[in-house]
Amino acid sequence: MERFRADGFDEFVAARWSALLHVARLLTGGDRQRAEDLVQEALVKLWFAWPKVAEQAPEAYVRQVLVRMAARSARRRWWGERPVGELPDRPGPGDVSAVVAERSRLEAALALLPPRQRAAVVLRYCEDLPESQVAQALGCPVGTARSHASRGVARLRQILSDSVRPVG
Repeated sequence: MERFRADGFDEFVAARWSALLHVARLLTGGDRQRAEDLVQEALVKLWFAWPKVAEQAPEAYVRQVLVRMAARSARRRWWGERPVGELPDRPGPGDVSAVVAERSRLEAALALLPPRQRAAVVLRYCEDLPESQVAQALGCPVGTARSHASRGVARLRQILSDSVRPVG
């Protein structure tokens, strides 16, 4: 039974780990530790469902689990201390710092969105999934998923434009 269950699972995890971590990081508003926890928990759930979903759509299953777990964890009020990998005062290398700064700005803006809007935007525009798969992952009709994505993008534009305005 164990050998049957493991067929293809290790390869799937090795091939998709970084992509799943990227999605989870965007869903958690840039919190790498929470994202890693989400991916690990989602993969545990996938392990138990592997015989059923291995031949069909394991990535869609994991994405759906990630979205649900991210939404559930976003409802928690306090996450305790948030350790960071590097001190914020460290200067970065030349051109890369602008890219990192822009990515950080986008992650911070994503973190301000409600969980379902954030999930819809991440799945639709970062993962480039069709609306039907976004709706399936969110567990809602296509029109609702489209509405979440549209409102999320509009809110992102507002947040990002507000953060660029000169003070004065």
